[in-house]
Amino acid sequence: MALRIPKGTQMLKDGYKHLQGVDEAVLRNIAAVHDLSEITRTSFGPNGRNKIIINHMEKLFVTNDAATIVRELEVVHPAAKLLVMASQQQEAEMGDNSNLVSIIAGELLQKAESLLRMGLHPSDIVQGYEVALHKALEILEELSVDEVKKLHSKEDLIKAVHTAIASKQYGNEDMLTELVCDAALAVMPKEAANFNVDSIRIVKIMGSSLYESRVVKGMVFGRSPEGVITNAKKAKIAIFTCPLDIAQTETKGTVLIHNANEMLDFTKGEEKQMENMLKSIADAGVKVVVTGNTVGDLALHYLNRFGIMVVKVLSKFDLRRLCRVTGATALARVGAPMAEEMGYCDIVESVEIGGDRVTVFRQEEEITKTATIVIRGATQNHLDDVERALDDGVNVIKALVKDPRLVPGAGASEMELLKRLLAVGEKTPGLNQHSIKKFAEAFEVVPRTLAENAGIDATEIISKLYASHHADDSGVMGVDIESENNGLIDAHGAKIYDVLAAKSHAIRLATETAITVLRVDQLIMSKAAGGPVAPKKQQHWDED
Repeated sequence: MALRIPKGTQMLKDGYKHLQGVDEAVLRNIAAVHDLSEITRTSFGPNGRNKIIINHMEKLFVTNDAATIVRELEVVHPAAKLLVMASQQQEAEMGDNSNLVSIIAGELLQKAESLLRMGLHPSDIVQGYEVALHKALEILEELSVDEVKKLHSKEDLIKAVHTAIASKQYGNEDMLTELVCDAALAVMPKEAANFNVDSIRIVKIMGSSLYESRVVKGMVFGRSPEGVITNAKKAKIAIFTCPLDIAQTETKGTVLIHNANEMLDFTKGEEKQMENMLKSIADAGVKVVVTGNTVGDLALHYLNRFGIMVVKVLSKFDLRRLCRVTGATALARVGAPMAEEMGYCDIVESVEIGGDRVTVFRQEEEITKTATIVIRGATQNHLDDVERALDDGVNVIKALVKDPRLVPGAGASEMELLKRLLAVGEKTPGLNQHSIKKFAEAFEVVPRTLAENAGIDATEIISKLYASHHADDSGVMGVDIESENNGLIDAHGAKIYDVLAAKSHAIRLATETAITVLRVDQLIMSKAAGGPVAPKKQQHWDED
């Protein structure tokens, strides 16, 4: 008897999910990306609201920083994950505008949905979007209204950094901008292209108010020195990554001791060895020892006796930074460092900031290689959020090093892009014109969101913006979130600027994400690995 072949051969093993076609795959993906971009959209701009996120480790985040929100949400939808990656890429490359990526990508896909429902094929939309992106980046170059001519001038830096910080910490932006610019100028090398974001540290000390924050030239560590010596001048520094303690043997050793003298000699031998080791460090001229590990009581006793200051730095990143600042080499063994392995610092001192003792490493003679912004505040969450705002401000300076040009902010450059891209769409023959027009309309989301988050009537503002941009080619009118001036503001006149490099990068990433999602026509998902979950053991009713 011949084997009966079942109808409809099964290619994939049991449990696979298979979604295909416009309705099942494309529109579902668009909905997922749009949902994610809606989460961050309400946190956009100076009046953006905060989100409370409690991650899988029960850590609490209160923030309106899109990069943090997206990073801490455990997104599982494959299409939404693409948006998360794009957002993280923007944060890594430019350090700011990650919210713009997710908003524009979500809106581009939303516009594409209406084109799909009209009957356009995804490949037609993708083609139109690619043409529009190329054109948008060209137009954006023309919208530059100002540039940061001197990166060593505080006035020029404030111009660019102010807007980035205002979008995160509205109300405190003047003071925080001053802090960022002071810190940046303290570490700005003669050749501005060598500016390093790592040279600016942020230390958070709870208590007092934000207005007690200040910039300290040098490095600040939030703990006091270990021994009795609390300051040193023109000091040679030795940095160790190993513990300053009596080395424990790997195996347990048993020692047979016959009398009291042997007992005394046994501990004396250990002490003598430790003393010789630390004496050799003191003889090398070292005045400050920094360790990334524990300091034993015996070692501390000898270090105090030799007049050496001991500082514990538990973060390996901070230890590396300190090596760079002082010019020392981190040693993995306790012993006298060679001349080239030692670092040098003009002043190492312990100072009090708001009741907390901190240790400061400061270079007086040369231009300092690092500066620390010490921020104060009432709660840890608030301090974390201020740190994110300052971080964005520092990254703006990094972007300015690559390209010093600025475009008008407050949604003005987006409205001008919209106007000019619509004109391009009108002149384009064929099906591409629909996609180019929709691509242009997507930029309306930026001024609309700014208005909505500020609690102003968005429809009225958008219509005024359309009218003013069509009447005037300068393209500098944006949304006035204070809403005193008829809802509109001259962004160039009010010195509200966005960095051109960061904006063009964000538009490029958002478009590429939207195109990638539109190109997907099937989702094939395997069943999760692992067997069925074991049933819970029946508990006694009293155990609750």
